[in-house]
Amino acid sequence: MTAMVKAEGVHKSFGPAHILKGIDLEVAPREVFCLIGPSGSGKSTFLRCINHLEQISAGRLSVDGELVGYRQKGDKLYELKDSEVALKRRDIGMVFQRFNLFPHMTAIENVMEAPVQVKRESKAVARARAERLLDRVGLSDKANSYPSQLSGGQQQRVAIARALAMEPKLMLFDEPTSALDPELVGDVLDVMRGLAEDGMTMIVVTHEMGFAREVGDALVFMDDGVVVESGHPRDVLTNPQHDRTKSFLSKVL
Repeated sequence: MTAMVKAEGVHKSFGPAHILKGIDLEVAPREVFCLIGPSGSGKSTFLRCINHLEQISAGRLSVDGELVGYRQKGDKLYELKDSEVALKRRDIGMVFQRFNLFPHMTAIENVMEAPVQVKRESKAVARARAERLLDRVGLSDKANSYPSQLSGGQQQRVAIARALAMEPKLMLFDEPTSALDPELVGDVLDVMRGLAEDGMTMIVVTHEMGFAREVGDALVFMDDGVVVESGHPRDVLTNPQHDRTKSFLSKVL
């Protein structure tokens, strides 16, 4: 079975700053893969590389068997054009920490926008899907509300619906609950649990250790741009083997 995501010796630098220092990992189809670690450890940068938002500096990174940002011809790698990158990005949904909804559009317009503009779908088809997705995230009654009229948790659920509207094969979540008030976190995590039950492949950068333990199939602890420890979430969280992992978990559990 082809891995949904495969990283082989992935490095990323911004000028003199070496952020990712040889990441090796695989994410299987239908797997919920959790990334934990301190701020600045490279977790979000790695997600952005998967979604073609950053170009890796060295190594190989593939999604569903296809290289990210490059195509291979013989022994040589060729950079993809921006239009080719945009085409591949359609298969990957990403949910950010800060929602990033369009403030001048209603919830349903936010969800419809990409299918209409990128896939050239008719508004009728896009609206019907958007209505289904807003219902799925528990917000059918907020379809005509603007982001400013929604709570942070509601905005994040609209953002999830918006990402799902492109019918991606992979969903990336970059600390989706860290900007939310504690009482709003549960509704967002419930939506993510539902996606996991439906078999969506998900990579989740999170500080929600309970979610990782309950829903995750695999967990990686990153620090200073490297994978320090990996395994099943329950094993890593209850019986970490590496001193750095133990130190981190002692502060967050």
